[in-house]
Amino acid sequence: MQKIRVGLYGMNGHQIHNRLKNHPDGEIGAVCFPDKGEMPGFENVPHYDTLGAMLTDDTLDMICLCSPRRACQERDAILCLEAGRHVYAEKPAVLSEAALDRVLDTAKRCGKEFHEIADTVFFEPWWSMRKLVRSGKVGEVVQVYAQKSYPMRPGQRPQDEETDGGIIRWVGIHAMRFVEHITGLQVTDIDAIETHLGNAELNGSVLNGTTDDAGLFTAAVLTMQLETGAVASICMNYLNPTGFPGWGNEHVRVFGTKGMVEITDGGRHSHVYTDHDEGEIDTADSACQDFLDLLLRHLRYGDDMPMTLEEELHPLRMVIRAKDKALTV
Repeated sequence: MQKIRVGLYGMNGHQIHNRLKNHPDGEIGAVCFPDKGEMPGFENVPHYDTLGAMLTDDTLDMICLCSPRRACQERDAILCLEAGRHVYAEKPAVLSEAALDRVLDTAKRCGKEFHEIADTVFFEPWWSMRKLVRSGKVGEVVQVYAQKSYPMRPGQRPQDEETDGGIIRWVGIHAMRFVEHITGLQVTDIDAIETHLGNAELNGSVLNGTTDDAGLFTAAVLTMQLETGAVASICMNYLNPTGFPGWGNEHVRVFGTKGMVEITDGGRHSHVYTDHDEGEIDTADSACQDFLDLLLRHLRYGDDMPMTLEEELHPLRMVIRAKDKALTV
């Protein structure tokens, strides 16, 4: 079978164009960037003005969606699926559980596949942490702490959540994948609290009590129960200082009955503690594979995916529920 030909729609997020360069199983077949217009580097592939126009290109097998407004991505995904294309969607893939169910029902009806760009733990040392925790090294998981922190970028981050999904769904989904995709345990109950504090672009309107739901949320906390009775918490914010040596400041700690394993400082450091200090997580024999590579091989050759679709998308469901229940302070 020929390589999977991918149409790229939008640049609102982490579009996969750079990862398709000289790829053994996939290639860029067409592009449509309504939020960026004509972009250099794509001179050798067809350009389309609209998603609908791109879907008339019968050579395309899959569309990677980074829709200009995330609130429109449900509509865009359904349009692609009904046109006979697989869909690979930037997070959050949709903004409601009802939307997710509609998209999945459409994929099933059309005989096509829908996936989210759910590659958070498909890098080291996160993947080896996953293997270690699931091996029982730290015993039964009792508590998980995860953090995801980005810089504020004043004037650049959307003030409306329909553009990128908002902090809980845009940022929190990474940390939710840390919790679920590392431990193998699903969240069963969740609560959230979020704040606008520190958002200077609102000119104090929130703090003056004139609105409680408009503008960028700067920080949020999630608390949750896992299926075994374990507990977890997530800290997320747009407060990563410019002096921090990295764009993202991620931490994960998994506490079990036999020990604790952690990754800190954006993945720069790791440690395993049992009845003694065992040093860093061993990644020497890593079997980690790129999530996009796995998906393309799955579509091209029928290879198995590393997790079920329910496991892949459950973190999305949980951050959606957290957002729906979130208390604003």
